[in-house]
This record gives sequence, structure tokens and C-alpha cells, in this order.
Amino acid sequence: MAKQNVAEQLVDILVRAGVRRMYGVVGDSLNPIVDAIRRTPALDWIQVRHEEVAAFAAGAEAQITGSLAVCAGSCGPGNLHLINGLYDAHRSMAPVLALASHIPSSEIGLGYFQETHPDQLFRECSHYSELISTPRQMPRLLHTAIQHAVGGGGVSVVSLPGDVASQPAPERGAQTALVTSRPTVRPGDEEIDALVRMIDASDRVTLFCGSGTAGAHAEVMQFAERIKAPVGHALRGKEWIQYDNPYDVGMSGLLGYGAAYEATHECDLLILLGTDFPYNAFLPDDVRIVQVDVRPERLGRRSRLDLAIWGDVRETLRCVVQRVRAKTDRRFLDKMLKRHANALEGVVKAYTRKVEKHVPIHPEYVASVLDELADDDAVFTVDTGMCNVWAARYLTPNGRRRIIGSFSHGSMANALPQAIGAQFTDLDRQVVSISGDGGFSMLMGDFLTLVQYELPVKVVLFNNSSLGMVELEMLVAGLPSYGTTNKNPDFAAIARAAGAYGIRVEKPKQLAGALKDAFRHKGPALVDVVTDPNALSIPPKISADMVTGFALSASKIVLDGGVGRMLQMARSNLRNVPRP
Repeated sequence: MAKQNVAEQLVDILVRAGVRRMYGVVGDSLNPIVDAIRRTPALDWIQVRHEEVAAFAAGAEAQITGSLAVCAGSCGPGNLHLINGLYDAHRSMAPVLALASHIPSSEIGLGYFQETHPDQLFRECSHYSELISTPRQMPRLLHTAIQHAVGGGGVSVVSLPGDVASQPAPERGAQTALVTSRPTVRPGDEEIDALVRMIDASDRVTLFCGSGTAGAHAEVMQFAERIKAPVGHALRGKEWIQYDNPYDVGMSGLLGYGAAYEATHECDLLILLGTDFPYNAFLPDDVRIVQVDVRPERLGRRSRLDLAIWGDVRETLRCVVQRVRAKTDRRFLDKMLKRHANALEGVVKAYTRKVEKHVPIHPEYVASVLDELADDDAVFTVDTGMCNVWAARYLTPNGRRRIIGSFSHGSMANALPQAIGAQFTDLDRQVVSISGDGGFSMLMGDFLTLVQYELPVKVVLFNNSSLGMVELEMLVAGLPSYGTTNKNPDFAAIARAAGAYGIRVEKPKQLAGALKDAFRHKGPALVDVVTDPNALSIPPKISADMVTGFALSASKIVLDGGVGRMLQMARSNLRNVPRP
């Protein structure tokens, strides 16, 4: 049997770790790896048009599957393009391994053509970033990188010179067991006892939930019922906690709606569950706060804490729920549910008023129709900016749908690349990229990747010919909008020229039919919807505080654009409120 080279050994280890594909753009220093993949049926090479797309796609795959995903870039400029997607994956706790191929090992440090130092460049967006400078470092260094990515939840980077990849691998020894999933973390008894005492001593408790509540929906609902607590959420917590939630009071933050802000400020104990909510100005400073998180470094970095609990949300609640005294007083919960419903009643009018006749089309209407027509297990990938607004307010989670975006890193152009990664995990599952015209055009070249692999991704393009969120930021800051207008082509015609299905929608009555036709199409499709660039409702009064950004006084009404089916849920939840 022929002796393996380093590239072949690397590929074998990835296959054993459960990796099924590697996203990237081939190049000279990467050639030995790609050739090894060519000869390995268990691993596919996914050719994208831009390495940034490779990193975003791998990050989305990892978020969908919960398993390790891999991307790669050739030396110098090639792997540099990975960095934005890797930042997003790392901040989303997506287990991703990035292979940064390198210049010839004998030339490192001598200013060689395309020389960079990827082992240093990627350290800020990874748990682990190291250079393989000799075959003897294989396979231990790769094993270590995989353990960091999976165990820590985030990115590892392996830099590998092309000449080292071609060298004979060390003799294969005993195979090392690989970490393939993260363990659960149970808090200590002392912290559990302290939390129980604080809850029992409080009359008004509010739960505020983030993405760390994934897999803990039942436990959160049981806990909320036992202590009669309203439940709010951050944007990344929406898909995990909003559905089937009779205690829902909406979302806080820049895109917030409902009574979540009031519920977090009028309680006497706020419990933050699995959230690294970044906007500390929206958190109270005069109530007791408990934070539960599996990442100890996140405890207390957003607000003052009275109790920090290191543990998984689900395991923590299982330890607590039967030990706290069941509360019988619902007055605070019922008050917040009523406020939530009233708040949604107020903003929904912006969506219902002649919306089916408005030209250009209201983006709220597009999001609402899309929510109604999409599959119950659809994966939505959402561009940063105004698309975040429409997704936050109109996409209805149900425990089966997924909503992925650059919610922590806030990058433009994320939706299409993430849709590529999401679709590769299941070619039969509906994947919808909710793209803005700015984000889509930034990485539009990888629409060709959909065509090349016949990926049935449906791109719904909110085309308002502007950078809408940037315009809003300028207006709130008291600045005239400048440099935010896009002169766009007919994107549907471009899609058709590329070999995909494309349709342009300019009137509301065309929308539902166009979406249905796109969803029925077997391959990639783009629906170019011309939307109203003025759909940026501004508060009636801009205060001095708002000039510094999205101030609290503005946050609850800054985007008065309707709330879709959430109003129906809020009305339904009011049935649980006793009538006087």
C-alpha cells in the first residue's frame, strides 16, 4: 500500500470526524488537498466563487447540523477572503475548521509572493490558529484544532504550506478519538440554591431568552408557568422561544416590539437565559439580575449581575423548577401580556392600511406573504439591515423552521452564502434567502454556485435600491442620507441569463403567484421584488438622545412596520388573563 502524504492524512481525519464537504476556491498551495478530496468519495469539494462565501456556507452548515464544517482558502489573498465569514461563525458559536494553505515553507518570513501569516491573522476570530510546519505535527495538530472547534463552539484555523501537504505523512499510529459533540454543563448546588432563594423572594420575575435556549423550550415554558413570569427574547432567541409561548411579551433591542422592554424594567428579578444580548442600554440597572450561560466569559459583561450561573439553560432549569415555590399571583404576568397585545395592535395598522394596493410594494407585505407560503420546516437565511427587521417581525417560528443570519457579527451579504451551506445539508428542504439588494449584489457572483450545483435555493430579493438601514441610521443621527442609493439592474433577468428561474414583481397582486411559482421550481430561483424605499417609519419626535444612536425612547417605535402573525398569538394569549 502506498504511503499517505500529509494532504491525504488530513482528508482521512476529516472524514472520520464526520465532515462531508469542504467549501473553497482551489489554488496552487491548496492543490494537494483538493486532489486528495478528488480521490476520496466520502468528502466533496464545493467550489464557490469567493472564499468569503465558503466561510459563510460552512458556518451555516455547522449551525444547521451542530457538527463540524470545513472551508479552505489558498495562500495569501485566498485565505484572507475567509476572514469575514469566520468572524461570523466564531461569534455564532458554529464549529468550523478553516484550512488556510500557505506559501512554500522555506520562503516563510522572506517576503515571498502572496506571503501573509495566517496563523497570526486568524487568532482573533478563532479558538485555535496554528501552523503545520512539518509532517511530524500531523495528525496531532489537526486533532487539537478539531477539538477546539467542536468543544469550544467556534472556529479553528490550520495553516498548511502546500509543499508540506505534499510530503509523506508520518506513520499512522493508533487512531485518536475525536470530540464530535459538546457535553451539557450543570451548575453547582451552591448556585442553584442561591437562584431558588432569589426567585422565592421575588414577586415579579421576567425571563429574557437568547440562542442558548435552543433545545430548552419545554423547560422554559414549565419554568415560566411555575413562577408566572413573562418571557421576552433577543433576536437570536426568536426561533427557539417565541412559538407555542403563552407568556410571550416580544423582543427587546434595536428591532424590538411589544412589551419586552417594560417587562425587563418593571420586574424585581430579571433572569437572562442563554443570551449575550449586546445592547446593554436596553437592560435595567435598578433591578436584580441573574444570568445563566454555558460560556462563563459572557457572564456579567453586559450588565451588573447579582448572581452568575455557569451552565446550560436546560440543565439549570431542570435543577431549579421543582425546587422553587409555585407562584399563584399572575398580576405582573397578565399586565405585561395586556401591554404586549396593545403594543402590537398599535403597530399593525402600518401593515394593514391599503397595503395590497401600495406601489412600490410594502416590504412588510412581502415578508408577511412569504411567511404564509413558506414550508413549515423552511430554513430562512436573512441579510443584515432592513431584512433583519422584516424577519424579526414577520417570520413565524414553530420549532421546525430555522432562521439564520449574521445576528452577532452584523455582516452584509451573508444570506446567499449561508443559504448555500444550509441547502447542502438537505437538498429536499426548502431554503429561502431573504436578501437585500445591497447585500445580494455584494456577493452576487455566487448565485452562479446555485446554478452550478443545481441547488434549489429560493432568493427573495427585497429591492428598494438603497442601503435602507444605513439611511435610517443617518436620519436618526440627524444626518442627510448620502451614498446609500443603488442603481440596480433587473435582477430577475440576470438570474435567467445565469440559467436559473427569475421573475420580477412590481405590483402586490403579482407577489403570491410569483412566490408560489418560484417555490414549485425544482432548481434555483430568484424573485426580484421592487419594494418601497420609504418604508422607514421614524418616530414623530427625534430627541437629543437619539442623535447618538438608537436611544431607548426611540427603540420601541423606531421601525413602526407591523408585526404579522405575532398579533394573533398575543390576542390568543390574552385568553389566559382572568377577566375582571
